[in-house]
Amino acid sequence: MKLEELIKECCKQNIAAQAEVYQIFSDKLFAVCLKYSRNYQDAEDNLQDSFMTIFSKIEQYKNKGSFEGWLKRITIHTVLQKYRKKSPLQFVKEVSEEVEEEELSIETNNFSIDVLLSSIQQLPDKYRLIFNLYVLDNYSHKEIAEMLQISVGTSKSNLSRARKILRDQLEIYQNKQQKILINESE
Repeated sequence: MKLEELIKECCKQNIAAQAEVYQIFSDKLFAVCLKYSRNYQDAEDNLQDSFMTIFSKIEQYKNKGSFEGWLKRITIHTVLQKYRKKSPLQFVKEVSEEVEEEELSIETNNFSIDVLLSSIQQLPDKYRLIFNLYVLDNYSHKEIAEMLQISVGTSKSNLSRARKILRDQLEIYQNKQQKILINESE
C-alpha cells in the first residue's frame, strides 16, 4: 500500500494500516525518543505514547511537508509534554543577555555513538531537552523558548551548561580510556 493510502486508512482507524505505519516508522521514531529519554525503557514508553498521539491526530496531517517530519514533530512534542507533566522542569534562568555559543572543545569524532548517546542521556532533563532540540534537531532558541515556555536567554544558558557538562563527561571518559590503554600496555 502507498503511504497516502496508509494514512487514509489510519484515519479510518484501520488497525492493519496502523500496524504498517508503525512498522515503517517505529525505528526512526524510537531513535528520536532515545535522544530525549533518560534510558531505553523511557524511550520505549515515549514511543508508545507518541504512536497513540499520532494515531489520534493523524487526520490533522494535510499532506503538506513530509509525513516523517510530521511524525517526528509529534513525537518530540509528546515527549516534551510528558516531561512537563511528570515534574516541572526547573530551567536555569538566563545569566546575561548574551550567552556565548560555546562549542564542545573535545573532539566528538573520537567517541562511539553509544558513548555519546549515553553521555547525552545522563544530562539532567532540562539540559538534555534543550541540547537535543538545538544541536541534534536544529531548532532555534526562539522555537525552543516557545516549545518549553521559557525565554530565549534561558534556552541559551541551559544549552551552554549542557555543553559544559557533556564536555566534562566526555573528558572523564577519555581519561579513563587512556588509563586503561596504559595499564594494558604495561
